[in-house]
Amino acid sequence: MSLSTSPLPLLLEPDQLPESLDQATFRLVDLSKSDQYLAGHIPGAVHLPPGSITSPAPIPGLLPDVTSLQQIFGALGHHSDLHYIVYDDEGGGWAGRFIWILDSIGHHRYSYLNGGLKAWQAEGRPLEQQVNQAEPTLPSLTVNPEHSITREELLADLHNPERVIWDARSPAEHRGEKVLTARGGHIPGAVNFEWTAGMDPQRGLRLRSDLAEQLQALGITPDRDVVTHCQTHHRSGFTYLAAKILGYPRVKAYAGSWAEWGNHPDTPIDS
Repeated sequence: MSLSTSPLPLLLEPDQLPESLDQATFRLVDLSKSDQYLAGHIPGAVHLPPGSITSPAPIPGLLPDVTSLQQIFGALGHHSDLHYIVYDDEGGGWAGRFIWILDSIGHHRYSYLNGGLKAWQAEGRPLEQQVNQAEPTLPSLTVNPEHSITREELLADLHNPERVIWDARSPAEHRGEKVLTARGGHIPGAVNFEWTAGMDPQRGLRLRSDLAEQLQALGITPDRDVVTHCQTHHRSGFTYLAAKILGYPRVKAYAGSWAEWGNHPDTPIDS
């Protein structure tokens, strides 16, 4: 199976996952919790611990530095023609963050397994406990910033009518009732749609079939520049991915997220 003759779609259903993956061409990446990976994972998957794709405090949502990225992708056997198939055990938060990282290194060959491990298990599909590892490589990576927006860039153009800010946190966080930083509330104008509201628990945490309509009703529309964030750009990994799956052409992550905005002394906040 080669990408040139049979590319996989961005949104891949469990029954579309090829039974045998050419390891030179494909990499099945599991971003579940480590104990879950050891207890059982999709056959052939290599494990990428979610904590390895974050940055140190106080702003863990930022992209890891280039040295860390080269270590991460070297262990995955990265090369320019590799097609990643990614999933997690929570409906897409960590998988989506990893896809944002792929975008950020200019690598756009990837698929998301719809619903991840939950959907796979719900259909009674086989798991394995064998620990898989890729043949390591020594990739040279550069970061493309166009898939992210900084706090300074947001502040300089905060009330741009062409942009909508998608806050993927809980309603209580958005309203400032649950405070995880020095200050609570939300970025002025931000629209709240909690990440888990985009998942269908009746279908193994697949994307909701009516997600496009839900977002349209909130003004999160594909004709606007969509900026998404949460507390640490983990939950908004899902919303970044969901917008891409829905075909939104201009999606960016505010990776600093509320950990940065809510701890900064001078950022404007609504509640």
